[in-house]
Amino acid sequence: MSDQITVAIDAMGGDNAPSAPVEGAVLAAQNGQTRILLVGDQELLETELEKYDTKELPISIIGSEGKIDDSEAPALALRQKPRASIVVATGLVKAGSADAVISMGSTGGTMAAAVVILGIIKGIERPAIGGPIVGAAPHQTILDLGSNIDCKPSQLLGFGVLGSVFGNVLLKIDNPKIGILSVGSEQSKGNALTKEASALFSKSGLNFIGNVEGNDLVKGTADVVVCDGFVGNVLLKLVEGIGTELGLQLQSALSGKMPPEVVEGILHELYSKNNVVDSRGGGPVFGVNGISIVGHGSASPTTFERAVDLAKMCVETRLIEEMNEQVPRVMALASE
Repeated sequence: MSDQITVAIDAMGGDNAPSAPVEGAVLAAQNGQTRILLVGDQELLETELEKYDTKELPISIIGSEGKIDDSEAPALALRQKPRASIVVATGLVKAGSADAVISMGSTGGTMAAAVVILGIIKGIERPAIGGPIVGAAPHQTILDLGSNIDCKPSQLLGFGVLGSVFGNVLLKIDNPKIGILSVGSEQSKGNALTKEASALFSKSGLNFIGNVEGNDLVKGTADVVVCDGFVGNVLLKLVEGIGTELGLQLQSALSGKMPPEVVEGILHELYSKNNVVDSRGGGPVFGVNGISIVGHGSASPTTFERAVDLAKMCVETRLIEEMNEQVPRVMALASE
């Protein structure tokens, strides 16, 4: 593979496919030294690309057949649709034809493809979805956000190691502080899962600061916050819901009191500051042995462009290599 970074995009994934991923690919190819492989229906993608002047751009189409929908069981869909866009795109990373894969399609399908095709980093039991969700703490990584509903203490430790490496390598946070999301900051507070996980973290050599509460999230008390996917997904949906409702209430309160364009500007700024997931384009599937970026189904072309930037950063900082080096060591230390 050449020095140029190559990113495979699942061009059939997302609510606005294939238009949004294709336009996002064009933006990314125009603004950076990145080769883009658009994976999807050959004819559809060729028609979509004809809308743009791409003669000088490093964009290629890789044909695939069908896609994995949110309504499908991921593991079964992988077996039944071996030529689905996310399967083909992830396979390009495994084959060394691409450095990273991006999808705004089925989260379960993207994760399943990453696990089956790329494999899991040694020492990690289950991969996780994570990232920032609180606008007041944009560099805070919270995981898991929904992929593992029931967790073991050792899995929470694994999430903490992955989040710590991500925070250090990609976000440039020196010795990231790790906390367990719980019902009180005292060591005695929490359930069996958090208490047992706390004991493992205490032996891990990581910068573990103990329990953190919900109100600590907006303060950025911890750089990495771990929880099971049940709690994480409830938290994620709550934050999203509050943000949407606050925007609607603000719009209603200001309507008629300010010019519409001023109100729109205020709402846009509020959204930009608080929608930190969109600001990065998505987040990695933590724990798989390769770079797989997953984002929101409603992703815009700009979101795809940002996801390409994130994928490039993961490659350039050797994120996966660092995880492969640090995870087994920390997990072994905690198990002694």
